[in-house]
Amino acid sequence: MAPILDIKGLYKNYGSVEILKDINVSIEPGDFLVLVGPSGCGKSTLLNCIAGLEPISGGTLAIGGQDMTHVNPKDRDIAMVFQSYALYPTMSVAKNITFGMKVRGASKAEQQEQLEKVAKQLQIEQLLNRRPGQLSGGQRQRVAIGRALVRDPKLFLFDEPLSNLDAKLRVEMRTEIKALHQRLGASMVYVTHDQIEAMTLATKIVVMKAGVIQQIGSPAEIYNTPANMFVADFMGSPAMNLIPAKTKANGVGINIEIERKNAPPIVMTETRDISLPSDVVVGIRPEDIVEPKLYSGASNQLQDAECMIEIVEPAGADTFVVSELGGTQVTARLNAETTATAGQSQQLAFDLNKVSYFAPDSGLRLN
Repeated sequence: MAPILDIKGLYKNYGSVEILKDINVSIEPGDFLVLVGPSGCGKSTLLNCIAGLEPISGGTLAIGGQDMTHVNPKDRDIAMVFQSYALYPTMSVAKNITFGMKVRGASKAEQQEQLEKVAKQLQIEQLLNRRPGQLSGGQRQRVAIGRALVRDPKLFLFDEPLSNLDAKLRVEMRTEIKALHQRLGASMVYVTHDQIEAMTLATKIVVMKAGVIQQIGSPAEIYNTPANMFVADFMGSPAMNLIPAKTKANGVGINIEIERKNAPPIVMTETRDISLPSDVVVGIRPEDIVEPKLYSGASNQLQDAECMIEIVEPAGADTFVVSELGGTQVTARLNAETTATAGQSQQLAFDLNKVSYFAPDSGLRLN
């Protein structure tokens, strides 16, 4: 089966400034691709290139097996949902949703049939006679999605569609978009700077920085095996701890030495068969630093260390504690029962099975 979207060697320049550099990405029908990265990384520009709103400077772009590199946006069989909703203020919700169909010459009966189907899917039947100005942000967003759905396109494009909503509504709409994707089995490309949104929605994530793809993978791959320190730091909340360390072979494995303030270094033994340089950066997620006495998992690689706790932050089901190791602040996600106290030392255990190692100079993953 041909990929629904296939981008090869795509470049985008504005004059002499390269905005996108050698972008290669493809998705299968039914995939939910999320483009994520900090502001200015080129993700919205890439979405606009897919939509045909921006001409590309090099490379090819195919949708549904057909070359769309130089094809007009209206002939690409795509539907786009914008951050600003872009609804017509003087038209009713029903007319906003069916306007595109009317322009394309669909019969009144067909318009009505699609309208009823989509209104039911999005639970907006009772809003059809209202105008956009009488709707809440979440309702407007649903209408904008409804307008895209009646198209039944090959590809849906979403440009930060939830960034104008408050936090609670964003979570609700995220769940709705995920459910919609599962119901329709539609192919979607979605731009966000919110890595939680990316992790919860995507079947495939593209992490971008300065116009370059840093990593492509499933949410689990991106989270558990980040390709470099940028991805490790960007994906996850709180971010992965990145701790400078020294290594020394010890016969049975490799000693990992991490400096502590006013105390001898922590020494842990890495027994996996990996080769490491003398200087490394240890990457460990906050949830992989645990309290041995409250730990019920099955890891055979837990290694204890005495850590001075500097900050304790209760957060409902979790309590985050911060310690200084290797000259950097390290966060552990403990459970709410912890007795950790700021200003006192605490036994913490590091799950070395879950550790990522990075090269300090290039930032690239070593294991």
